[in-house]
Amino acid sequence: MRVLVVEDDEELADTVAAGLRRAGMAVDVALDGGSGLERALCNDYDVIVLDRDLPVRHGDDVCAELTSAGTRGRILMLTAAATTEDLVDGLGLGADDYLPKPFDFRALVARIGALARRAHPAVPPVLRHGDLLVDTARRRAVRGTRALELAPKEFGVLELLLAASGRAVSAEELLERVWDEATDPFTNAVKITVSRLRANLGDPPVIETVTRGGYRI
Repeated sequence: MRVLVVEDDEELADTVAAGLRRAGMAVDVALDGGSGLERALCNDYDVIVLDRDLPVRHGDDVCAELTSAGTRGRILMLTAAATTEDLVDGLGLGADDYLPKPFDFRALVARIGALARRAHPAVPPVLRHGDLLVDTARRRAVRGTRALELAPKEFGVLELLLAASGRAVSAEELLERVWDEATDPFTNAVKITVSRLRANLGDPPVIETVTRGGYRI
């Protein structure tokens, strides 16, 4: 799952990003509305966590423009104000959810997960293929009766491959959706992660390499 955090309080933004990464998400950070809008329009995010009171471009403007552009990512607006009027205004601009500050971090993670499952196309909370089951809400993977101990990137790759329903997913798409923008585009991280994932999944193999196409379940 790839998330963009747009928050002008750098300390809060870094804290939120670090926590979301520990929860297994790939996270990019923007510290003003202008750079946040640019990133959101150029990259394929599952969820955009958008502070409302931003410099350069106000969060309301960013939300309205992303909605008008038909952005795939779901928008979770944050604000220090928590009145019903603020809630109605935010949702009216196209936000998918609204969370007042200060917030409980567990609630933030839960809401991001719920919004990601509503992204286009929607991802079911539980993905299955044969004896392989992935619970995206609880971040749990099982094959047969064996619980799989997967690293965050391995889980992200497996989730994306299962959600593709047999479609080949390129290494470039995996890199874009599971890693963040700081990742070297020429890295062999995808190949290494898929290799480790295959080893953890065991036999019979379920991940197929598609020549010049990537990988598929």
